[in-house]
Amino acid sequence: MNKTNFFDLVYQVVRLIPKGRVSTYGAIANYLGSKGSARMVGWAMNAAHQHKNIPAHRVVNRLGLLTGKSHFADKDQMQRLLEKEGVRVIKDQVQDFDILFWDPNQNLLL
Repeated sequence: MNKTNFFDLVYQVVRLIPKGRVSTYGAIANYLGSKGSARMVGWAMNAAHQHKNIPAHRVVNRLGLLTGKSHFADKDQMQRLLEKEGVRVIKDQVQDFDILFWDPNQNLLL
């Protein structure tokens, strides 16, 4: 699978994350059958900003931390976008992460 196709698959999954929910780099990689490729999903999210219809703000690390925030227009944009959807964020961490976590392996069929 080449990089472009993998990125496109990542974007397809990320577009399905419901508003007010978050997923993780690792969960998306695992869903795509590439369990050890969480970092590659992160690279896809960094490149996603050139596309307007990819909600990259809904993808966080495995602890619910906003590790991708430096790739947004300003350092607080990721948090603002999540909060606009009702997600509480304190000190760059999604609150109630275990409740808000959206796992594509449980919510999507391949």
